Amino acid sequence: MAMEHESNAAQLHQVLDEPSLSNKKEDLSGAPLHPNPLAVESYPTEKVHGGHEDTPTSSEKGVGLVSDDHDHDGFGGERPTDEEKKTLRHVGEPLPKAAFLVAIVELCERFTYYGASGIFQNYVQRPLDGSLGRGALGMGHKGATGLTTFFQFWCYVTPILGAIIADQYLGKYNTILIFCGVYIVGLLILTTTSIPTALAHGSGIGGFIVAIIVIGLGTGGIKSNVAPLIADQYKRRQMAIGTDKKTGERVIIDPAITIQRIYMVFYFCINVGSLSLLPTPYMERDIGFWSAYLLCLCVFLVGTLTLVLGRKVYIVRPPQGSVITDAFKVIWMMIKNRNMDAAKPSHHAAAGKTTVLKWDDHFVEEVKRALVACKVFCFYPIYWVVYGNFSNNFVTQAGQMRGHGIPNDLMQNFDAISIIVFLPILDRFLYPFLRKMRIPFPPINRIVLGFWVGSLAMIYAAVIQSYIYKTGPCFAAPLCDAAKDADGVIQGNNIHIASQTGAYMLIGISEIFASVTGLEYAYTKAPPNMKSFVQSMFLLTNAFGSAISEGLNPVLYDPAIEWMFVGLAVASFIAGALIWILFHHLNETEDQMNALDKDYDEDPTLRRGSVIADRTVGLHAHGKEEA
Repeated sequence: MAMEHESNAAQLHQVLDEPSLSNKKEDLSGAPLHPNPLAVESYPTEKVHGGHEDTPTSSEKGVGLVSDDHDHDGFGGERPTDEEKKTLRHVGEPLPKAAFLVAIVELCERFTYYGASGIFQNYVQRPLDGSLGRGALGMGHKGATGLTTFFQFWCYVTPILGAIIADQYLGKYNTILIFCGVYIVGLLILTTTSIPTALAHGSGIGGFIVAIIVIGLGTGGIKSNVAPLIADQYKRRQMAIGTDKKTGERVIIDPAITIQRIYMVFYFCINVGSLSLLPTPYMERDIGFWSAYLLCLCVFLVGTLTLVLGRKVYIVRPPQGSVITDAFKVIWMMIKNRNMDAAKPSHHAAAGKTTVLKWDDHFVEEVKRALVACKVFCFYPIYWVVYGNFSNNFVTQAGQMRGHGIPNDLMQNFDAISIIVFLPILDRFLYPFLRKMRIPFPPINRIVLGFWVGSLAMIYAAVIQSYIYKTGPCFAAPLCDAAKDADGVIQGNNIHIASQTGAYMLIGISEIFASVTGLEYAYTKAPPNMKSFVQSMFLLTNAFGSAISEGLNPVLYDPAIEWMFVGLAVASFIAGALIWILFHHLNETEDQMNALDKDYDEDPTLRRGSVIADRTVGLHAHGKEEA
């Protein structure tokens, strides 16, 4: 790592010491800039395996870049003025092919995750004798919800480990590959301990606990890195003037819109993958749990193979050593001095301090921007409590209703179906229409709307639960002996399982606004070399949501669960309102915050310390005191 820093520093000094830098048009590594910079590397520190380039040279729907002789952004195309940013229509660009390849990998991983975890509730809750339907461990509702909630918690804590390994040591691609191996081991344990012979010999519970720990470690290491990796495949970080080829209209090519679209596609693929819950409940019921887990293992192997075979296509940003440690040092200096600028080298110089810092002013600004995102994320645990109910308590609710041949854990697919249906409508019609009409719909607004639609989903769930209690034969005590059919299997109350569809549709729509925007916000507000870590902070909010859900376990009984749904609806609405009250002003500075990344592409001196000329971010100077 030290050799890599020294090499980068030597290249930096070679560029900075050249007296004719302003005329030579060189990038940070000293390479000449291509006349069409879209065809060359956009980041000085990143590499493209195999030299393949797939970043498009024209924008979406026929919008092409227009070059000018002045005020370029480092990618080709005239940089817009502040007035043009306000008056011209903003558009995105086509997505690079490598982004779709990463999306396919995520699709396979999510197929595995949802296909396996979606049937955990029945696997753990119901007994092996089949008296309540297909089951295995017989731990009851609370036991099953407790274990599945722990699994969700674990899956969203482990991304921190994956992020640290990626950002400081191995890089995103290598980290994903390693944790794919860990994931495969967990799936093998889950599959082999769920076969009938293993269950009969009591291996089920031990194997399940070990499996979810190993799988959680694997999925966490992947999750924190695959989301930033897909956005890394798109290299523009500044706005540029373009022309619509169909109408001749001058437009703004806005990278924020393209990043938004990347995460829309990313989330679309996640939910296509989650349709694994279509076959796995039937395989669980008709063959056995082991068959469903084996299917998930096979699909995951396909995704891993895609990751390996596509390695020459991906744009990979190498790790930057102590960047996370440096960020925490910056935050500590801010807290200790009660000043957000206290960690800036320029602030130290103005105060007459001689301490040598390992970062520049720009890095401090990026950390401040990341902290803004983390403050918004503080409210997400409430949303994840709401969302988590649809993978455990709502499955149990479905089991209290008449299935009419539909497995109770099949209904979860309507969440994914609603996303698959509505996400393209928003991406291709609603959002472009709003931009054309100059109606802003910035991230904070989208997040708030997501929380409020999630609140509606909980209200719907509470209404359904109320109808279950008002319906026979068991009324407020579902699954009583009076509900046994001719085969001795206990059935639910006389309300159709399809009644749940509306709640799943609402939670799916809420995800498009809250979850997709959260992924986008985590990426755009993170420093370039801390994308995985900030993404893990966003994912950690899901773990906190799972912890809150564990705390709600004592009220998971009939009829109290109805009021739990009502309480969560109120909490989600209040959380959304607080986000609006506290953070709606950030909408006005969205472009300015996103514009911080542009400096890495147009000014090579920004990798120098702003006060000490012989420092680069993450490069240690010998013989000097460091912060």
